[in-house]
Amino acid sequence: MSRPRIVIVGAGFAGYRTARTLARAARGRAEITLLNPTDYFLYLPLLPQVAAGILEPRRVTVSLAGTLPDVRLVLGEAGRIDLDGRTVHYTGPEGERGSLGYDRLVLAAGSVNKLLPIPGVAEHAHGFRGLPEALYLRDHVTRQVELASSDGEGPLCSARCTFVVVGAGYTGTEVAAQGQLFTDALVRAHPLRKGMRPRWMLLDVAERVLPELDERLSGTADRVLRERGVDVRMGTSVKEATPDGVLLTDGEFVGTRTLVWCVGVRPDPLAESLGLPMERGRLLVEPTLQVPGRPEVFACGDAAAVPDLEKPGAYTPMTAQHAWRQGKVAGHNIAASLTGGELRPYRHKDMGFVVDLGGVKAAANPLGIPLSGLPAGAVTRGYHLAAMPGNRVRVAADWLLDAVLPRQTVQLGLVRSWSVPLDTASPELARVPDGRERRETDTASGGAGAPSAGGRKAVGGGGGDDTSRTITSPTPEPVRSESAKRNRQAAKPRQDAEQSRPQPAPTRSSPTRSAPQEGDR
Repeated sequence: MSRPRIVIVGAGFAGYRTARTLARAARGRAEITLLNPTDYFLYLPLLPQVAAGILEPRRVTVSLAGTLPDVRLVLGEAGRIDLDGRTVHYTGPEGERGSLGYDRLVLAAGSVNKLLPIPGVAEHAHGFRGLPEALYLRDHVTRQVELASSDGEGPLCSARCTFVVVGAGYTGTEVAAQGQLFTDALVRAHPLRKGMRPRWMLLDVAERVLPELDERLSGTADRVLRERGVDVRMGTSVKEATPDGVLLTDGEFVGTRTLVWCVGVRPDPLAESLGLPMERGRLLVEPTLQVPGRPEVFACGDAAAVPDLEKPGAYTPMTAQHAWRQGKVAGHNIAASLTGGELRPYRHKDMGFVVDLGGVKAAANPLGIPLSGLPAGAVTRGYHLAAMPGNRVRVAADWLLDAVLPRQTVQLGLVRSWSVPLDTASPELARVPDGRERRETDTASGGAGAPSAGGRKAVGGGGGDDTSRTITSPTPEPVRSESAKRNRQAAKPRQDAEQSRPQPAPTRSSPTRSAPQEGDR
């Protein structure tokens, strides 16, 4: 008798937890296949520390093959799902086509960047959803400080030392907090840079920082940022972005070479392509995470609209906490559906949140107890170590080394501006052009690490806030799978400047940093 086939689309927090739970419950009695563009699970909550040079990139990645030995890993991005034929069609990393048959399907496709119709943003900003974007941000910020030190005083030096972050949710707040410490260290470590004043701005249309959290945590984060010199402006956003700076909604023009976009996420369009009932772009499911009328299909994470049994009539928000917990319930229910067992409804109870503000500063409320300063920092780092499914010793070692040794502030030049556009459908994969395009780009950009012609330098966080800083569960990394073509169609038309970028073959993504609520920022 053949074993039942289970296909999981996406290895973010929801998909990874589903696979791990299923593997333990099935014990070899089912064939479990995990479809994902990369061979690792990304622990997104620590990505700002990668951008700030505290953690090495591999510290926040967990090998899928190494931690899920009983799960078959297929590298690729889901394109079309034939529900009647029970088949998932995908594209591999080298362009090869393939298909996977299933008896049970888990859609954990996560979310993609939320693109707003603001002129110039798509051309001059990048997301903050994957390792390529974090590495680009670290290189870019380092380069701007180095170039500013050789420019001398003046408007250009000031613009290079100004870094604008849009979105004061989890991602934006942590990027600004870590970024301010990083640039201060870059200036402090070089005697010829004395007098330079790196300036970080945090903008949001909300009334306060971290609007989704308790006001005491929000107040702690706001105070720490302002004490460090971050220019926090609530009720303000970007009206237009240009190569030379950004025009704010209050009429002020700020000269800058860095725009960090952290305004939230939207569900992966793959869910919409199924033609099933939706709720604001999310696939409607029952409390057991099954799709109505399709008992063999389960959905969880950011792509699923899961009824909130604690708040009748509402749906659980798009957060890492929920994605991680839903993955566990999905794994249990799939195993039960194969053996005739009882399916559990998804219920949750928040136990607190943590926000890392860099250094020994943090804001946390474990079990509802508000903390700040060193105690909050200890709780926050302890939580991350406990929540990570691997690399705990390596992460702790990097934290220890960062506390006693200066950071290595060099540009690696591995990721270029055009490799990580904001409108990409695959933030976890850097775009790679063919040989001809690479030569043209090298000429246009003036060498490794230079921004693309006509493009800029902006960096930054898109993608939802990982509400994964919740003390109850780690933050998910959205897993996506939708073609870049579909993503571009969903966004507003790009300006002519976009045409100057190399246009490699379209790719799809599988984020997986789980994301924050759609209403964040």
